[in-house]
Amino acid sequence: MSEVVLYGTRFCPFCTAARRLLTAKGINYRDIPLDSDPDLRAQIMTKSSRNTVPQIWIGELHVGGYTDLRQLELAGELESLTNSRVELT
Repeated sequence: MSEVVLYGTRFCPFCTAARRLLTAKGINYRDIPLDSDPDLRAQIMTKSSRNTVPQIWIGELHVGGYTDLRQLELAGELESLTNSRVELT
């Protein structure tokens, strides 16, 4: 199963909505807070090329923010992305 990682802040309504969506879908995720870590926040903003939160990754795929996550869910693609496995040969 692909690891899902959410970088966000505690009081951001989009971060809260992303957490609720992932939880409602039964998707386990790592929730990494950026509230008290400006260096990590700067690293994530550079890595994602975005300056908003949340920033969500599924495995190596940068999904984007809550709106992007919701679009994946509405398109029926979220479960397949989170359930994909990397096969090593």
